[in-house]
Amino acid sequence: QVQLVESGGGLVQAGDSLSLSCAASGRASSYYTMGWFRQAPGKEREFVAAISTRGFTHYADSVKGRFTITRDSAKTVVFLQMSSLKPEDTADYSCAAGDGYPVTDYEYWGQGTQVTVSS
Repeated sequence: QVQLVESGGGLVQAGDSLSLSCAASGRASSYYTMGWFRQAPGKEREFVAAISTRGFTHYADSVKGRFTITRDSAKTVVFLQMSSLKPEDTADYSCAAGDGYPVTDYEYWGQGTQVTVSS
């Protein structure tokens, strides 16, 4: 089992920056690809970004150039640095862990952290 705990959400204004963290613990958590997803009210959950154990990354088109995903050297904490935030970035952000890269089925999920961007 892998446990994931997100932190860093909050209320910001359009154009601001915000950084989210996801701490992973449990069996072999450092061996998983980590991803960030978000879900806005009334919408389906969507992929935001992912980072493999070797540092390969990919992003949703909607956040490319604005968001950056990284992980620490122990590979147990994943960060999502968000800049130039827009009201449409408002959502509940969750991190997830899965096998392989790219991941076809994320096995473990955090509880989520709310990000609200006011205009």
